[in-house]
Amino acid sequence: MTFLSEAISRGVGRQSLKLQEHAPKLLFGGGVVGMIGSTVLACRSTLRLEEVLDEIKFDLNTAEAIREQHSEEYSESDLQHDKAVIYVRSGAKLAKLYAPAAAVGVISIAALTKSHTILQERNTALIAAYAALDKGFREYRARVVEKFGEEQDQEFRYSSEVVVEGDSKTKKKPRTRVNVDDGPSIYARFFDEYSEMWSKEPEYNKLFLQCEQNWANDMLRVRGHLFLNEVYRRLGLDHTTAGSVVGWRIGDGGGDGYVDFGIFTRDGSALRDFVNGREGSILLDFNVDGVIYDKIEKSREDIGWQR
Repeated sequence: MTFLSEAISRGVGRQSLKLQEHAPKLLFGGGVVGMIGSTVLACRSTLRLEEVLDEIKFDLNTAEAIREQHSEEYSESDLQHDKAVIYVRSGAKLAKLYAPAAAVGVISIAALTKSHTILQERNTALIAAYAALDKGFREYRARVVEKFGEEQDQEFRYSSEVVVEGDSKTKKKPRTRVNVDDGPSIYARFFDEYSEMWSKEPEYNKLFLQCEQNWANDMLRVRGHLFLNEVYRRLGLDHTTAGSVVGWRIGDGGGDGYVDFGIFTRDGSALRDFVNGREGSILLDFNVDGVIYDKIEKSREDIGWQR
């Protein structure tokens, strides 16, 4: 019995976890269906509205007729009292007529609101988790650089290989070469013919990328922040989920303070091949500062002196 009880508990727990995972979708779907149902119920109630209004009109006319025929026994105050009773009863009939549609509508709005709230809370938690992870990684790299130097940091971060310099006539000397190109960041994208901004003219592509990098830096200085998706859009690249929350900002010095596409400051061989037409694509590795979604207001304060 104990084993059976534990199995049932685990099954219920798994189903509960699945419901929690898909709660936003279920609530949103239920809310949409509910709003459609509320509209249908309201339309059906409206078809019966004329009947209810006719009853109200009939009762009022009857009270007026009694007042005219029996003015001595049925005073004006009695008429006003009966009219008030008719209006109250009529209001109750109208409320009862539209109550189902209103109830379904309220429940649907509550479901949509709850769905939005859950997603907002999850997004906030994800952003906070990513920001903490990014901060920890930056601090870790800073400690590595401080203790071992930048070269050792590059070896730890990227793949490396030991090569021997010199020839048979000279003394050969082993040296560690870091393959930086083997480890682009998760934000790196290829600029090639799949981009609508790409051109068959190699020199144009270089000029275009340089101009877009200058635009991005100008926008960063003027506005104080810039999202990665904004740069993707200017380059004709698809948006990403991460690109909607990460980017650059002017602020507390946590980032580089400028936008770099990662092609004009690296080893020039890849750029030369790209410009000369020997290579049709080039890898853009953006130096984003991390999550800036929750720091936009601080960026505006930091550039407030420019206003």
